[in-house]
Amino acid sequence: MAGKNASAKKESAEIKKSNLRIEKAAESVASELEKVIHERLRLGIISALAVNEKMSFGDLKTLLQTTDGNVSVHARKLEDAGYVECLKSFNGRVPLTEYKITSAGREALTRYLNHMEALINAMKGGK
Repeated sequence: MAGKNASAKKESAEIKKSNLRIEKAAESVASELEKVIHERLRLGIISALAVNEKMSFGDLKTLLQTTDGNVSVHARKLEDAGYVECLKSFNGRVPLTEYKITSAGREALTRYLNHMEALINAMKGGK
């Protein structure tokens, strides 16, 4: 009986130690997390722009299945951060708004993905 209790206590201590390690890793990653990109629609916009040379406002709206207002607000946040560039032109007489990722945006996305990967690895026990 004493052997079972000692084994259970040791296992419990190891679980607590593992949880503490995961918690510390999560805190570290979260404090460095790119907050501008972390929002769902902004992550969608910058990810779409990372794999396309440029995308129109309408294409982003369709891809993300959201409203004009949401695309506008979130694209502006990314633009204010210097992560995307807004290009305005005309297609005949019709206004055309297109977005393109900047080098700073690509670097920020890479940092964000690296931080998320580190968090995932910490949760999996460093595998």
